[in-house]
Amino acid sequence: MKQIRLIFLALILAVMAFSGSLLYGAGELKALKARSLLRIAVSGDVPPFSSLDEKGEPQGFEIHLAKKLAEDLLGSQGKLEFVLVEAETRAEVLDTDKADVVISGFTVTPERAEKVDFAKPYLKAALALVSPSSAAVAKLEDLNGKTLIVTSGTTADFYFSFNHPDITLLKFEHNNDSFQALKDGQGAALAHDYINLLVWAAGNSDFAVSQELPDSRQNIAPAVKKGQTELLNWLNDEIVTLTKAKFFEEAYLATLAPVLGAKADPKNILVDVAE
Repeated sequence: MKQIRLIFLALILAVMAFSGSLLYGAGELKALKARSLLRIAVSGDVPPFSSLDEKGEPQGFEIHLAKKLAEDLLGSQGKLEFVLVEAETRAEVLDTDKADVVISGFTVTPERAEKVDFAKPYLKAALALVSPSSAAVAKLEDLNGKTLIVTSGTTADFYFSFNHPDITLLKFEHNNDSFQALKDGQGAALAHDYINLLVWAAGNSDFAVSQELPDSRQNIAPAVKKGQTELLNWLNDEIVTLTKAKFFEEAYLATLAPVLGAKADPKNILVDVAE
């Protein structure tokens, strides 16, 4: 009897492994529709792109996009499951099959493209510095002999680690902790995405944001697990369709414009992949 139970258990595990693998090979879209659930990894602490409101509900520009993808792929926003992710674990949640897509301020870099497959971009990004207005850090040279705060796994982390190893970095796992450390005076400045810094500084008037850092302009795009060609192709087509339908412009007006106001030009933020 024990041997029969072991064989039965082995069969169950084999079926589970096979059914899971369907999502990551031929027929992955069909399998997603059969599962009737799209799992999208998002950030919980990057307003107004992706953050949790007072009720714990995801809100922001990237949340608009995630909901639209679920609606267009599965017919309903109710068939969407959010998976909260940190910058350092964005590739990991795909590798471990905890999410189908990552939409979390994921900047496209050659190093990251070795671990995930990026779809067409939807946002432009560049790095900048934010520092106390009373001791503003306006350029890289101003960081000599000082400590710079970054969030681990972000583009700012990679940019300074590889391009400016002489600058002392203080790293935190969460964005909220990084910004709190800046307020507490643990570093002379903090490096992050330019638009994120404008948003943060709008609510923290004692801090000033520098100009974009040299050679830091890149794109932000959704990502899928390596080899998910069918899902990747669908995402690429979907982003082109949404761009032509002015979805991203509408999402910008609903989520980013109220915060940024005249400080930013949407043409410098949105990517027009339909051109």
